[in-house]
Amino acid sequence: MSESLNVVVTGGNRGVGRAVAEEAARRGHRVTIVARRPDEGAAAARETGASFVPGDLSTLGTTRAAAAAIAEAVPVIDVLVHNAALWPTHRVLNEDGFEQSFFTNHLAPFLLNHLLEGRLRRVVQVSAALYVMGRVDPDRTPTGDDFSPTKTYANTKLANLLMVPLFAEHWTEAGITIDAVHPGVLRTGLTDRGGLQGLILKTAKRTFKSAESGAKPVVDLLASEGTGRYFNTHKQRPLKPVARDTSLAHRLWADAQKATNLP
Repeated sequence: MSESLNVVVTGGNRGVGRAVAEEAARRGHRVTIVARRPDEGAAAARETGASFVPGDLSTLGTTRAAAAAIAEAVPVIDVLVHNAALWPTHRVLNEDGFEQSFFTNHLAPFLLNHLLEGRLRRVVQVSAALYVMGRVDPDRTPTGDDFSPTKTYANTKLANLLMVPLFAEHWTEAGITIDAVHPGVLRTGLTDRGGLQGLILKTAKRTFKSAESGAKPVVDLLASEGTGRYFNTHKQRPLKPVARDTSLAHRLWADAQKATNLP
């Protein structure tokens, strides 16, 4: 490897985020894990050879605090890996009135990108191939009025993915690049459920790939040159039409600016 990078991984205390942190550190990068549970985050950092910054991406206030903590700990961020995500089983609103997964999966990365852009060089967004099932309603999805235990996750990942081309354009003059990657269908705690659905998923997970295998396509993109692209594991793929709706993308961008109180 020709360059050791300062890499920040959100949700790096477990699952694919932890695997990404470990793989990036193994390749010689300087890794900082961001997680909302201090004990788990600090333990993961020790075990993966990373540093740790506590950060909660569940509300506007805590996300701004997380951005300030990241900025203090890592003055120059070569790569910000947005990995933290929720797959909710029921509708929960955060203190700002947003459906929790919509905020954590979509608005929090949007806000972090803006708050940290003065020290950013590159962003890698961990995405999901399930975005193709998403149907974002700008008037209902943010508050979970169209909540579904199976489709809300896809809606939020689609909303997030629609921002990637816009950030690529927004950052052209600054030279900041951004790509998204689906790391594969993995055995992680993201899809843990109770009841019959949980039992079915537990059985199905036996055929899923490990989090470690999913980390490699993410880490491969850390030093990659390019912007506005989408990768399905190691292969670049064109976005499906549902993620190329520029009118919807611009509406979501404007709504996100207003929701996060950005100028």
